[in-house]
Amino acid sequence: MLKKKILYICGSMNQTTQMHKISLELPKYEAYFTPFFDTGFLGLLNRLKLIEFTILGGVFKRNTLNYLRENNLNIDYRGKNDDYDLVITSQDITVPSNIRKFKTILVQEGMTDPPDWRYHVTRFLHLPRWCASTSMTGLSHQYDYFCVASQGFRNQFIERGINPNKIRVTGIPNFDNFNEMKALNFEHKNFVLVATSDIRETLKYENRKKLINFALNIASGRKLIFKLHPNENVKKRIAEIKKYAPNALVYHGVSIDPLLANCDVLITRFSSTIFPAHVLGKEVYCDIDNDELKKLVPIQNDGTSAKNIAEVANELLESYRSIVRVKEKDKYYSDLRSNLKYLLNRKVARTHTGH
Repeated sequence: MLKKKILYICGSMNQTTQMHKISLELPKYEAYFTPFFDTGFLGLLNRLKLIEFTILGGVFKRNTLNYLRENNLNIDYRGKNDDYDLVITSQDITVPSNIRKFKTILVQEGMTDPPDWRYHVTRFLHLPRWCASTSMTGLSHQYDYFCVASQGFRNQFIERGINPNKIRVTGIPNFDNFNEMKALNFEHKNFVLVATSDIRETLKYENRKKLINFALNIASGRKLIFKLHPNENVKKRIAEIKKYAPNALVYHGVSIDPLLANCDVLITRFSSTIFPAHVLGKEVYCDIDNDELKKLVPIQNDGTSAKNIAEVANELLESYRSIVRVKEKDKYYSDLRSNLKYLLNRKVARTHTGH
């Protein structure tokens, strides 16, 4: 009897290692991996090398391919085998047309962008989801199950219009055992850490000078260390930091985990790094309310999230349920209703709090 086949769609290094961990919990199936890809308009831009700053190309694609080769994993670039029993993907802001006919599981990567004006315009005008980046995570509805990090995230995704019956709270690999980070060593101790973002590299606005000055104020003479996002322009960002904080240290191209384990304070914008920092008891400054942060923190299950996701995969593979995908017309009206409901709830909440 032929083994069933699973295609794992990767992306950033975090997404890629998550997919690998899940595959290790499903050894009885043939596993194939691919960097993130698209078959539509983004696919065209990718082939023209116009979106190298995204997970579709550039350093993300190179790192993914290097990782897959170093770990001797089967590569099926862009899922061209076209013969899968299940697809497990790390993002759905765009869904390749060639995988929509397969059973699919979406796995949350980490933090998602907050719903800003781009989110509301994208939903209201029914624009491509990638226009609003990861704030649209889950809203393709083109999957059978969505495995998420916590009950708080489940509630958030439901509020944005995702079918509750499709959401499974499994925890997510790489974010489910932060206590193991306590043993990590780093050359510096008791410092203020700034985890920067690639906001500007992805064509959005950020006042980096303001962030640097805020960090200097919080540090108040303590050692200040900046860890650059993997997607940032290293030479340009280092020069910028040194201009306003000449004594600060800048790290790039290394794991941020040892830095998080040994800092006293974390300063960031809207990053997944706030989760381990919070669990490890660090002082955290970010763009998310502390009460909301507590609700969203991924469940800590001693690193068993990949196994939990594998159980969902086994259930789906063994079921005879037919594949049902939302029609674009129905999706448009569903998104419109959800967006209006979301805006109404926000207005009610502000009224009750007096803001």
